[in-house]
Amino acid sequence: MKLERQKIEEALESVRPFLKEDGGDVELFGINEDTQIVQVKLLGNCHDCPLSQMTLRAGIERILMAKVPAIKRVEAVN
Repeated sequence: MKLERQKIEEALESVRPFLKEDGGDVELFGINEDTQIVQVKLLGNCHDCPLSQMTLRAGIERILMAKVPAIKRVEAVN
């Protein structure tokens, strides 16, 4: 199943307000169609936050996978 960039971007838009409350943000870095893995880059305070992995798994990944079911995993890149 093809991962649509626009749907992923829309899902990220729904997450951004929560990240921006704490001075952070996220951007789409890449999409691997073969593995169905989406790569994101955490920005601002999210980049160095000790809770960034929890934010990634419990927040960003959960929401993206709910809105775009073809996604198998979301990974952060530096």
